[in-house]
This record gives sequence, C-alpha cells and structure tokens, in this order.
Amino acid sequence: MSVGAEVVVGLVVALGLVGVVVQVLPGSLLVLGAIAVWCFVTGGTAGWVVLAVTVVAVVGANVVKYVLAARHLAKADVPSSTLWWGGLGGVVGFFVIPVVGLVVGFLLAVFLAELARRREARAAWHATVVAVRATGLTILVELAGALVATGAWLVGLVVT
Repeated sequence: MSVGAEVVVGLVVALGLVGVVVQVLPGSLLVLGAIAVWCFVTGGTAGWVVLAVTVVAVVGANVVKYVLAARHLAKADVPSSTLWWGGLGGVVGFFVIPVVGLVVGFLLAVFLAELARRREARAAWHATVVAVRATGLTILVELAGALVATGAWLVGLVVT
C-alpha cells in the first residue's frame, strides 16, 4: 500500500476514534473498516493478524459495552427503554439546538421518561444520572476496543 493510502487509512481511523467519543459517527465501525481495507490491500501474515486483532477488539468491545450498560442500568432499576428514549431525544435535540442539542435532548428525554415511570422528580433525576454513567461507560469500553485496534494497526504498519 502506498504511503498516501496509508495516510488516508490513518485519517479515517482518527475520524473513527473521534466518532467513538462524540457519538455522532459509527466510530468503531469506521476504525474496523479502515483497518480492514489496509489489511486486505497489505495482505501477508502481518495484515491478517492485524485484522484478527482488530475484529476481536472492536466486536468484543461492542458486546461488552452492552452487557456492562445493561448490568449498570439493571442495578439501578432503569429499563433499557429509557436509553432508547434518551437516544431519540438526543437525535431530536441535535437538530433543534445546534452544538449541544444531542446532550440536552438525551438528558431531557431520559429525565421525562423516568419521571413518567416513577412519578417523582428526585428518583427520575437519579435514574438520569445512572443512564449518563452507563452511557459514559459504553463510550469508554468502545474507545478501549478502538484503541487496541488502532495499536494493532500501528504495529502492523511498522512490521510491514
């Protein structure tokens, strides 16, 4: 693979890492896709080992993040449907309020969903905090998987 093409792969990987944190782009999938393209073009043992590590890291992190979030929410008696409402509110907020709408919409939707379910503002706010922590946990787990994949790719670049 040419140096220019490797730079493009690196830029897409970097964009994917930003996407993991910002949660607007499918970050880990961008990382996986860019590294997979590099692996297929590069080939050889190093390329296929990098692809195997990348797939295990990204897929594993995505499975683990849902399991951990579900456990975190279940401990606090917050149903997963609350996060779906939060996600929907985040999407609406993204288009209604520039820049901060995603966060504001998520928080407001989670709070309102829990307020409707619990009928008490203090309990609804506690559930909102739990949902935000669970979301932060999922971001950290997904970022860890994407960083492991990125590290494997960087090692592959050095080896090839």
